[in-house]
Amino acid sequence: MALLDWIAPEAGLRLEGDSVVLRPPRASDYVAWSDLRRRSRAFLQPWEPAWPVDDLSRSAYRRRLMAYQRDMDLGSGYSFFMLRATDQELVGGITLSNIRRGVAQMGTVGYWVGEPYARNGYTLAATRAVCGFALGRMGLHRLEAACLPENDPSRRLLLKAGFELEGRASAYLKINGDWRDHLLFGMVAGAPVRERPDE
Repeated sequence: MALLDWIAPEAGLRLEGDSVVLRPPRASDYVAWSDLRRRSRAFLQPWEPAWPVDDLSRSAYRRRLMAYQRDMDLGSGYSFFMLRATDQELVGGITLSNIRRGVAQMGTVGYWVGEPYARNGYTLAATRAVCGFALGRMGLHRLEAACLPENDPSRRLLLKAGFELEGRASAYLKINGDWRDHLLFGMVAGAPVRERPDE
C-alpha cells in the first residue's frame, strides 16, 4: 500500500488553515491513525457509525485508503488528515464527500478530532480550509453538514465556520447502531458569511 503514497494523482494536495495542515491520508500514517482512534474511541463513538470489529486493523485501514483513492479518482470525495501545523502531529480527519456536479454542484463536509486535541480550534481551522477549497478551487456552489442535536460543540463549530442552520431531519443517519435525527446546515458560495461567536 505504500505505493499509494506515490501514485495518487492528488498526492501533492495540501491545504493550510490557521493551525493545521491538511493532506490525504497515507499508508505510512497507519500507526498514528490507529493509535489516536483507539485512544479516542469512547469520545468518538457516540457521534459516529458503529465501528466494525476490525476497524483499527491494518487491513481495514488499507481498505479505507483504497476507498479514499477511488473517491478522488471519481471526483466524488476528498479525505484529509488534520495535522497540527507546529509539529505535523495527527489530530483528526475531515472529508469533503458526496460531491455532486451537474445542476447541484454541492458536497458534504464531515470531520472527527482525537480526544486529546478537541476544543483547540483545529477542527474549525480545518473546516474553514476545506470550505475554501470546495467553494473556491473545486467550484462547488453549496456545502452541507449535519450533527446530532445534542452535539453542542459541533453545532457551535459549524455556525462559527459560516454554515447556516437549515432544519432538522428525522432518522437521518445510523449513528452507533441507531437511526438518529440530525440538525442540517448549509453554506452557499457567495452568500454573506454570518460568523457567530461561541455561544
